[in-house]
Amino acid sequence: MNYEFCIRTDPGLARDNNEDSVTFDESVRLGILADGMGGYNAGEIASGMATTFIKSELGRWLGQAGRNANPREVRRAMEICVDNANRSIFNAANSNPQYSGMGTTLVLGCFQDGKLMLGHIGDSRCYRMRGAELVQITKDHSLLQEQMDAGLITPEQAATSTNKNLVTRALGVEDAVLLEVNEHKVEVGDLYLMCSDGLSDMLDDAGIAKILAGEAPLEQKVAQLVDAANANGGRDNISVLLALANSGSKKRGLISRLLGQ
Repeated sequence: MNYEFCIRTDPGLARDNNEDSVTFDESVRLGILADGMGGYNAGEIASGMATTFIKSELGRWLGQAGRNANPREVRRAMEICVDNANRSIFNAANSNPQYSGMGTTLVLGCFQDGKLMLGHIGDSRCYRMRGAELVQITKDHSLLQEQMDAGLITPEQAATSTNKNLVTRALGVEDAVLLEVNEHKVEVGDLYLMCSDGLSDMLDDAGIAKILAGEAPLEQKVAQLVDAANANGGRDNISVLLALANSGSKKRGLISRLLGQ
């Protein structure tokens, strides 16, 4: 099974800077998205550190381990890399007053043929589009989610709550953090969406599903998602990552063919 990735990030309509960071490494089938928080510019420092560090360290491990690494090994590698990234952000925040209190949400996926090892911290999400069905496969680490789980509020009440951005878990805020990791079976044709809350707060599941179900290529779909979030207010930075599972061999790019790869 092969995976095609596409990303897009946008500051939205209400903010001058972009505290989101999103990246991928198609060669090792790794996607990472982070939504930073903190003082002036500190959020983008935290999110940028998270994606850069994890892409480098985890990407290197995946490249060396190959695609045959078992799920337990992949999970452990994810946990170690995220723990190291957490300590780097935490130490930077505590050694530089300008970065005090900075942190970031995180969602990352390691795709291995018919499996996805998915990790997340905070309220950045991952959805799976399988056929015509869209399912959110991460559960927010947020005050709202805890209130819904306890039956204190309904999902409808949560949608209009003023406490949407209160996360209960974030990378870099404390000297240790728990990465929630779950394994998912991947089927041919599955389309995975990772996003910051700048998308999910502006566009409901039906709106997301309508765009993902379309016939447009991935590049057009990521643009449509961002445009729809902005059309609904664009009150936060918007970042999206799409990963499409394909069967068979993928056509090599022009550069690869020229290099004989």
